[in-house]
Amino acid sequence: MLSDIVWLPRPILAPYAASKAAAWSYTNQLRFHLRERGVQVLGLHVGFVDTDLTSGIDVPKASPEDVVRQTYDALVAGKSEVMADKGTAVLKGTLAAEEPGYITPPQGF
Repeated sequence: MLSDIVWLPRPILAPYAASKAAAWSYTNQLRFHLRERGVQVLGLHVGFVDTDLTSGIDVPKASPEDVVRQTYDALVAGKSEVMADKGTAVLKGTLAAEEPGYITPPQGF
């Protein structure tokens, strides 16, 4: 379980972002090393999910049901990563840009 915070600069969440960046890197390493053994490793990236934990936060949130559906669909399809909400997909899409989202977040972030 990863997070879009890896690509979104939020100083108050810097330690959390660093831990998720490390988890993303570790996931990528595991995927590479375990594929020869037939083990599928799926990285699930998502922003906020509409749960009890986030109930007091007024931001767009993914539905838990949608995240689960996307996860199962990705596993069945043999995918390596899931961007479980639009904002996460937009942020990841900026990585190769001249000014990536982790330097200058896209409008609305």
